[in-house]
Amino acid sequence: MQPIEDRNSPERIMREMDWNLLRTFVVLAQSTSVTDAAHRLRLTQPSVSTALKRLEDRVGKRLIHRAPGHFALTEAGEVLYREALDIQGSILRLSTLMRDMTDEVTGHVRLSLASHVICPLFDQVLAEFHVENPRATLAIEVHSSAQAIETVSARSASFAICLVHQRNPKLEYMRLYREFFGLFCGPRHALFGQRDLTRADLAGRSAVSFETDRLQDALKPVTLMRAQAELGDQIIATSSHLEEVRRMIIAGLGVGPLPLHVAARDVRDGLLWQLPPYDQTAAVDVHVVWNPRAVLNRAEQSLLDRLLARIDATPIEERTYR
Repeated sequence: MQPIEDRNSPERIMREMDWNLLRTFVVLAQSTSVTDAAHRLRLTQPSVSTALKRLEDRVGKRLIHRAPGHFALTEAGEVLYREALDIQGSILRLSTLMRDMTDEVTGHVRLSLASHVICPLFDQVLAEFHVENPRATLAIEVHSSAQAIETVSARSASFAICLVHQRNPKLEYMRLYREFFGLFCGPRHALFGQRDLTRADLAGRSAVSFETDRLQDALKPVTLMRAQAELGDQIIATSSHLEEVRRMIIAGLGVGPLPLHVAARDVRDGLLWQLPPYDQTAAVDVHVVWNPRAVLNRAEQSLLDRLLARIDATPIEERTYR
């Protein structure tokens, strides 16, 4: 007599798991409700709810807490979400890997960058890579740093260049460069063009900033700098993109932080004016982040290896921008 197989045994789950259920669950995990997920998937709400129920039956665990005004992953849901992202990344890469086996094209590189990546060393590496691999293709997508790291975890990006707050032990990190943030205002601001300012002149002024400008996030040094300047507690406008923070500063919405080397041209052109503190600017490190478990195509591996080698050969003093 054959033993009865445990409905939650790994072998049974592996044999019966439907990738479409996992794909639906990934979208659910990234959504605010079943209705939101259904809209993203272009499916009806009942079909999404049914898919979630089928998946919960397959794994034998409740995956999402649902109640009026509450929609959040359970502990089991968090675990499954991380693994499902990993599986999704592997599937997305299959077509590229197969193409590289037969085509002359060297490969496609997909990079995730934070919006404020201004780094001559990286630009030089990119230029050299293109000269040596003219048939390789490249796509650069701009995300928040957290989203950029998530694309690397999911293996949908070759690697990322971004800020890092908490390190994922499954990923690898190398500091690309260090930049320093200062505070600036635009031509419409009352402090624009004034010299010999002190921190007291900034006290209570309204501020604009990045979404990660929080003590518990990647731009903690900037948060501390703002606090030392005694700016008003309320940040009246935020963005995850440097270009939009710059726009709001120039438009006069408030005082805001920008990397000194990025703002230098606008200061020369009369679009920005640096404010105190001048001698205690906020140091922030920008990293290359990659997934050692990802199977990279030839182009991806070549670009990543070239970049890491150049970083290793360049003293940090030459990769520090003020």
